[in-house]
Amino acid sequence: MEINFLVFFLSALVPLVIGFFWYGPLFGKAWMKEMGFTKESLSGQNMLVTFILCYIFSLFIALFLLPETIHQMGVFSVLSNETGFAEQTGGAFTYFQDFLANYGDRFRTFKHGAFHGVLSGIFLVLPVLSIIAMFERKSVKYVAINTGYWVVVLAIMGGLICQYGM
Repeated sequence: MEINFLVFFLSALVPLVIGFFWYGPLFGKAWMKEMGFTKESLSGQNMLVTFILCYIFSLFIALFLLPETIHQMGVFSVLSNETGFAEQTGGAFTYFQDFLANYGDRFRTFKHGAFHGVLSGIFLVLPVLSIIAMFERKSVKYVAINTGYWVVVLAIMGGLICQYGM
């Protein structure tokens, strides 16, 4: 099983690109209002550092999406500590190779990865942001803008990783 690392580096750009439009022309004014920001209050931030850190954190998300979107990783993780597996020898490794030959292409589409990305957005991001928003006394609109962003981002990232990640 070979991981296509280029896909992870490219998919980590997705949050930055989508964020440019989402928090810019699409929902920028509404988001700034919900946050209590003005253009002046947002100026002066070192955007290079912000973008570099966002990219690094987006790489973490891409790596999380690998086993989330590619089901064959479950079999890999079950067998990876078996004797000889790391050396590509033994029964477990042979079984895994046979498994990949027979089932390695199952559920390996952009659509399937996007589906898992959407599920991650709804069942992970939405509850996390909602809990934070309740304690920070943020509005439903705040949750909707930010959750919507993450659902779209995770769908695209999940689709790319599922289709091209291995």
